[in-house]
Amino acid sequence: MDFSAMILLIRLVSNIFTWIVIGSVLLSFFLPPYHPVREALDRIVDPFLNPIRRIVPMAGMFDFSPLILLFAIELVSRILIAILLSLS
Repeated sequence: MDFSAMILLIRLVSNIFTWIVIGSVLLSFFLPPYHPVREALDRIVDPFLNPIRRIVPMAGMFDFSPLILLFAIELVSRILIAILLSLS
């Protein structure tokens, strides 16, 4: 596989997962917890959010774990792309 294709794949996966996290956060405000769409998104996102929630406590009513996860997604994708660019 070409490095440019791998970089595009990394960006595509990180963008899709970013939108899934954003969708999960937004739907948590508007849909009840037992709604099928929200349950599906939560099943995808919660395995990544739960370790962050154990480390970072909630600040009152605010849960900053999705924001930290979005930062981590961007950071990991940039590191992987930088590694691939240094190999080419």
